[in-house]
Amino acid sequence: MPDKTARTQLEQDVCVHVFTVSAGMVGVCLTVIGLVRIVIAYRKVDTFADDLLAADAFLFLSSCLCAYWALRTRNVRRMHRVERIADGVFILAMILMVCVCGFITFAIATA
Repeated sequence: MPDKTARTQLEQDVCVHVFTVSAGMVGVCLTVIGLVRIVIAYRKVDTFADDLLAADAFLFLSSCLCAYWALRTRNVRRMHRVERIADGVFILAMILMVCVCGFITFAIATA
């Protein structure tokens, strides 16, 4: 079993990855919202995919902020708690992103 310092370093590494990927995914969501709006204007079909993507961007932002908070906190128990929240919100946002991708594919294919 790894010692406490190695375990804490691993947890910080995970937080750094969640932080950076979540920040990038906010940008991806905003880009896809713009692309969906172009498709909506071009095909004259309305969809609520852009609304779902906006909610997803907020989930990724929440995950990013929680991961940053976990990295900045000095209290180990609080770091673990906030890290778990960041992980859970990140996984939820990724699941929603996959659902939105399926929805966009379906909406574009049937239009």
